[in-house]
Amino acid sequence: MTEDQVFILAILAAAAAMFLWGRWRHDMVALAALLAGVVAGVVPAADAFAGFAHPAVITVACVLVLSHGLQASGVIDILTERVLPEAAGPTLAIAAVTGLAAILSAFMNNVGALALLMPVALQMAARQNLPPGKVLMPLAFGSILGGMTTLIGTPPNLIVSSFRSGLGNASFSMFDFTPVGLAVAAAGLGFVALVGWRLVPARKGAGAEEFDTGAYLTEARVSDKAKAVGMTLREIERVLDEADAQIVGLVRREFRVTAPNPARKVQAGDILIIEAEPKALAAVLSTLNLTLEEAVTDQKGETEKAEGAAEAAALPEDILLREIAVLPNSVLAGRSASDIRLRSTYGINLLAISRQGQRSIARLRTMPIQPGDVLLMQGTPDAIADFAAQCGGVPLAERSLRLPDSRQAFIAAAIMLASVGSAAVGLLPAAISFAGGVLASMAFRTVSPRRVYDAVDWPVIVLLGALIPVAEAMATTGTADLIARLLLDGVARGHAIVALGLILVVTMTLSDFMNNAATAAVMCPIAIGTANSMGASADPFLMAVAVGASCAFLTPIGHQNNTLILGPGGFRFGDYWKLGLPLEVIVVAVALPMLLLVWPL
Repeated sequence: MTEDQVFILAILAAAAAMFLWGRWRHDMVALAALLAGVVAGVVPAADAFAGFAHPAVITVACVLVLSHGLQASGVIDILTERVLPEAAGPTLAIAAVTGLAAILSAFMNNVGALALLMPVALQMAARQNLPPGKVLMPLAFGSILGGMTTLIGTPPNLIVSSFRSGLGNASFSMFDFTPVGLAVAAAGLGFVALVGWRLVPARKGAGAEEFDTGAYLTEARVSDKAKAVGMTLREIERVLDEADAQIVGLVRREFRVTAPNPARKVQAGDILIIEAEPKALAAVLSTLNLTLEEAVTDQKGETEKAEGAAEAAALPEDILLREIAVLPNSVLAGRSASDIRLRSTYGINLLAISRQGQRSIARLRTMPIQPGDVLLMQGTPDAIADFAAQCGGVPLAERSLRLPDSRQAFIAAAIMLASVGSAAVGLLPAAISFAGGVLASMAFRTVSPRRVYDAVDWPVIVLLGALIPVAEAMATTGTADLIARLLLDGVARGHAIVALGLILVVTMTLSDFMNNAATAAVMCPIAIGTANSMGASADPFLMAVAVGASCAFLTPIGHQNNTLILGPGGFRFGDYWKLGLPLEVIVVAVALPMLLLVWPL
């Protein structure tokens, strides 16, 4: 083993450990791996950022923008209204929603497709009297399965295609992935709809009625001699922190302010709406010399649900409670309510957080928010909607049809179809075709030019751009061939079919714990090295990587969609394998013979 091979293996091992640890975001890990490769001399400094100009990276960014155009124009809402059955049993309803998710994911961002259909799925679960997770997990898995059917369906397919072009061959075309991917997706969707949804653990979701705040909402009047007079709300909340209490509203001269600005000074005669644990309520009032105006909740001391407490607080009609699911890569991740200044910036309150089925209000202002959390927000509909759109959250409520302009919806659909068509028939390379689609979207205003860059998932772009040179270093240093020989000699023992199955299973296993794009970038050089060592075509091995990287069903961290349903479904880490494991067995059973049939060794 050469020195360069030792360096690149050490870098990849450290990167894999960091991906699994999850403390750093995946784009940070990828960038650190790239810089380490440059310092170690295995990645030429002149080529360090060449990955950002790679066609696969450009295509991913453009597809994200076009997906945003489909969402904003109302195209998806029309499909949802016309395709999903209003009255059907659970099997047919789940089959319909997962099938639609798979179709959408073949041509748009998987996370975007899931986010659009989640409110519909929750409404469907309520109508069928099912726990929300029974619909959400099939929906998430269906969107993942659909992504493997086309070139643009998921970033791993684009990465695999780019490695094929690096061999001197043409890149995979738009529908080269379809024969194998469609067979696997059809088998997986059939299993999920007929049998699989019954295997999903029945957990309570994080609806507002399920948030047990364990707290009183109490009105406390500020008397003339109260210590609170002249203090800002921020100063008062520092005192309330000791009792895990918070101010959720203020009444001044009969005018009620929800989520008052922390810089506002308290005056005599003001009424503070305080949320506090029952045991701590007396201490809160005495510390600030506040007078109990009127207990908002049950005087018997019974803990009230957040929804009931809010109703009892006699909030204005335009103030409501709404649950927001935090998207992967949301700007909220790792930040607290205090960090993002919820009240002063958005005019809303954070009342509770649900995380993996555990609900809490303790230290909400300083609790770091995580992807998959469900936030119970209080505020006006417009304020909550603006917050969700700007910060990367999905409102978990029934959506009305969003069709601001039927002409725009038609144009957005036509642009996507034209982009896909020109790439599919080879009229233009995929990156050029979709870049043209983005330009058309901006020209016809289906995507606002001001918001076009907001539609791009930049952490994914950085991940791809940084890892492509590192993955190429595996090939140039001979590390990929070394790993391939070890796999062949130790496990496959010269059998090509066994080697192909091994590549598929190893890729699937890594994808359950690592970002799928990172998994594809690491496994492609190994797949090519394995094929070269056996004197076989690289195509079936690359396709095995594409399928394996897209099939992360065992954990909530393997795919962004799995993370997104964690809170709304009330799931725990170990709930995924109960449906995911048999689904992955089906994937291997269908994919392996299809790979051999469509892409002969």
